[in-house]
Amino acid sequence: MAPEPTGTLHRTATGRDLVLTRRYAAPPEEVWADLTESERTARWFGPWEGEPGGAIRVRMVFEEGEPWMDMLIETCEPPRRLELRAVDEAGSWHLEVVLTATGEGTELALIHHLDDDADPGMVGPGWEYYLDLLGAARSGASRPDFADYFPAQQEYFQRLG
Repeated sequence: MAPEPTGTLHRTATGRDLVLTRRYAAPPEEVWADLTESERTARWFGPWEGEPGGAIRVRMVFEEGEPWMDMLIETCEPPRRLELRAVDEAGSWHLEVVLTATGEGTELALIHHLDDDADPGMVGPGWEYYLDLLGAARSGASRPDFADYFPAQQEYFQRLG
């Protein structure tokens, strides 16, 4: 059974933000470690190397060919906000993650600040997949299958656009 997409699209003064949220039964410091410690990011996104708070390289282990992607950490405010930028053959990526403590744990908001010509149908399913990979890594569940996300969720995200 394919997972239901959860992303929303918000118009901003500078463009569009694709926003996806998840909740975790853990304090923000624990979720922050999943986002920033290389051995933990390796379980759901990929390991990274470089200077914390500066330029890093991330190995995209769940992508075909496991390519490395150069990223720049623009903002690092532990344990609540991380902002990154990257450019690759698919376009530019301006990403922000905001963690908020809740009564039950932590809410994670992933915000992809979309370029004007970006197609939400091409990026939304991937972020749903990666956030579900994070959830699986945190809980010990089996990894989701990308085929359940793309192209299954593509139309949902294109309608948002």
